[in-house]
Parts: sequence; C-alpha cells; structure tokens
Amino acid sequence: MWAQTAPARVSIETYIADTWNTLTRSHRDLARAAVDPKFPAPADGRWPVYVPAAAGLDEIGKELRQAMEPGTFDKIGLLRLPVAGGTKPEQGLLYLPFPYVVPGGRFNEMYGWDSYFIVLGLVHDGKTQLARDMVDNFLYEIRNYGKILNANRTYYMTRSQPPFLTGMLLAVFQATGDKEWLRQAVPAVLDTHRFWTSEPHLTEASGLSRYWDFGEGPAPEVLSAEKDAQGRNHYDLVKDYYRSHDVSDYDLTQYFDRAHDQFKPLFYKGDRSMRESGFDPSNRFGPFNIDIIHYNPVCLNSLLYLMEEQTARILQTLGQAAEAKAWHERSAQRAARINRLLWDEASGLYADYNFQLKKRGAYPFLTTFYPLWAGIATPAQAARVKANLGLFEKPGGLQTSRFVSGNQWDAPFGWAPLEMIAVEGLRRYGFNEDADRISREFLTLVRDSYQRDGVIVEKYNVVIRGTFDGWRHPLRLSLERSRVRLDQRCLHEAFRRASRPQINRT
Repeated sequence: MWAQTAPARVSIETYIADTWNTLTRSHRDLARAAVDPKFPAPADGRWPVYVPAAAGLDEIGKELRQAMEPGTFDKIGLLRLPVAGGTKPEQGLLYLPFPYVVPGGRFNEMYGWDSYFIVLGLVHDGKTQLARDMVDNFLYEIRNYGKILNANRTYYMTRSQPPFLTGMLLAVFQATGDKEWLRQAVPAVLDTHRFWTSEPHLTEASGLSRYWDFGEGPAPEVLSAEKDAQGRNHYDLVKDYYRSHDVSDYDLTQYFDRAHDQFKPLFYKGDRSMRESGFDPSNRFGPFNIDIIHYNPVCLNSLLYLMEEQTARILQTLGQAAEAKAWHERSAQRAARINRLLWDEASGLYADYNFQLKKRGAYPFLTTFYPLWAGIATPAQAARVKANLGLFEKPGGLQTSRFVSGNQWDAPFGWAPLEMIAVEGLRRYGFNEDADRISREFLTLVRDSYQRDGVIVEKYNVVIRGTFDGWRHPLRLSLERSRVRLDQRCLHEAFRRASRPQINRT
C-alpha cells in the first residue's frame, strides 16, 4: 500500500495573513456581506440592508452603487430602519460605513467582543487602518443604533456584548497617536459606560452589573437556523431536558410551565441575556445559562473596571486630569465590590455573585482569571487562583470549566482569547513559568491541528489535543459554530506574547 501524505500547507502565519482578506467585508462586496447563512434567502433573492432612520437613504444608495461590484447592487434591498417605537424590522444587515472583519462560517457580520481580539491581531499585523475602521464602526453603532451591538443584524439590536470598546480605542491609538480621533470618541465611551451601569444592567443592591437583553420572546436566529439532524432547534432540546431532568441550580418554575409544557417569558429573557454575555451556552448559570439574569458576572464587572481605568487613561492623555481622577475613583470602588462579593476565600477563586440569593455560584470557570488580567486581584488572591490551575489545565491548555455539559463553553473545550486572558493575568503577577507552559500547550495544539486539518477553528478539545465533533451530544447544538468558523483572531498576538515571555502587562 502506498503511504498517504498530507497536502502541503502554507505556514500558519501566511494562512492567518491571507484569512484577513478572506474575512474582510467592505462596500465593494456588500452583496456578499448581506447574506445571512442563519436565515433562508428572501423569495426575491435580495438580502435586506438597513440604514439608520435619520440617515440619507439616497446618498447611501448612491455611495454603495459606486463602490459595489458591477451588477451586485440589485442583490440587496436598501431600507430605512423604522423610527424608535415603530414597526419592528425584518431580519437584515445593518449598514456600517467602514470595512470590517467577520469571524467566518455562518457568522458573516461584525461581532461585539470578537472584534477586540481581531483588532489586536490587525494592529500587530500592521493593518492599522482596518483596525481603526472597525473601531469607527462601533462608534457609528453607538451613535446610530444606540449601543455596540451583539452584531450588525437587526435581530441583534436588543442586546450588546461584553464591553471592550476602550481597549480597542487604546490599541489603535497606540499605533496612530491620533489624539483628535481619541477625543472625538469620548462621548461614545461615556454612553457605553452609562448603558452598562444603569438599570436594568445595574443591580442597585450590589452596585455591580449584569447581562440583560431588552428583547422579548424567542431569539429569531434560534428559530431560523440552530437545528440538529432531526430538525430540532435549541429550544426543542431545552424542553426535552426540562421534561426529563430535575433542575436544582435554579427555580425552574420561573422559566418553565411543566403542566402546559411551555416556556415562561422569563426563560426567553434569560436565554437572550445569555447571548449578550457571549458565553452561549454553558451550565455556568445553571442548565443553558438561563439564570444569568440573577448574577453579577466576574467577566462583565472586570471588563467594566478595565473600562473605567482605561477611560481615566484616555482622559489623562487628553489633558483632563481632574476627570481622569474621578474615573480612577470609580474603578477603585468597583474593584472593592468585586473583591468583596465575587472573591471566594474558601475556594481561592473569583465566582459570579447571585444577587437574588446573596451568594456566590459554585461553578469554577475560566473567567476567574479576568480579575488577574485586569489587575483587580491582590498578590495573595492571584496566588490562590494560580494554585487552582489544576482545575483547568489539560494537555492542550486551559479548559473553560470542569463540567462536561455538552455545551461549547464547558469542558473539554478551550478558546484562544480566554487562553490569552489567563496567560496575561498570570504574567501580570509574575507567574511566567506557568504562563509559558500554558502558551506552549495551547499554541502547539493550534499548530498541530492546523498542520493536520489545514484550518484554524474557533475552539479546541484541550483534553485530547484536537478538534471535536459537535453533534455527538444531543444538547450540543452550538458547537456547530466551531466546525465552520475560522478563528485567526489574536493568534498573531498570542504567538508574539508567547515568544516574549518576560513582558508583563501594565
């Protein structure tokens, strides 16, 4: 028998560089960007693209005709969004004025938190203008759509995603030094902070924030696209689980009416809010993360601390010392609340706080490293978290949790940005040997999988050092993402950091 050899691969660095181009969407290829793989094609074949209610429809239409490839303008339907409180728009792409990079696969739009890691990679690769374009698109979303969106589709307008705006601004500013650009972004920064620190995101009793989707009823993308081989969507599978399991993690009667076999409105609120968190789903907040609306999460509040510190840094850079001092004081108050309510001395981990029950959750999750990454932890707390590495570390890096639920945000899976956050958190407190080891474990897994399969995917099975079959578990619907979603985000940045282990984050 002849030995079979794998086809020749370009280097992983070349693959990443080429994929930036593959996944960039601009006006020229708007007809391709408007296609939504999560929904069936419109009957007339024209994918809708919505512009803000106050925008000039004719002017934007003229601009697009000039920019788009010949003959492709007729493949979209350009529409104006209804004014606030008007008729709810059908699904469609939301217009953005600048080019952006999409995650890939069936995720053919610009996402809220994914884009932070994309921006890091773009800046590292010298693609500063594209990185700036993406941040300018987020500023456009805030000014015209009310907030940074989960992604620029109409059905995502009811929620945001984890707040990384100031980190993106500073990454681009460090590359450009453009103070006027930074100055013009400040009002959007203040609006974004207000969005996350006002009710219903703010929970007054704790002084901390939670995830909260403003929409009602089922998430449209679930009803349309997330179906298994038997035609069951995520909600069908959740019902099957609720019928056959006792749920002790939360009061199921809040969410499901067993007598009538139907979800209650609060179920959909929890399901939608779980999607705002980006961790959709795991069992971190009980089965399917439905109880997330009753928690102040470690990740969100660490990000808001960072946002407050970074806003102070922006204002200081702009010569506004008094305003910067006020933001430092605000961040210090948040850090104190995090260390009072989210630090669990018994376990040596940061844990999400259930403000309804006034207790911390008991679900070790990789977001316990966020306070190290942000600089909130004391040296003693950081050492306790580091001592718990054994809960997460596997041959291929860090698994997201200890529990195998069948969901993509639980064991045995690892995601590059969470690996990076944990590694940077360890480096910040001087645990360079651990950071080096984990970097090697995960990056060699990515390299070896690429050499075998020829692609980089979103998540990896860090226990067996491989990719995974997302359909073996009946509840593992959203693992399908990782089988089709290219994920070059931040890998250049991760390779760079791994090769320079003595650089600590400041």
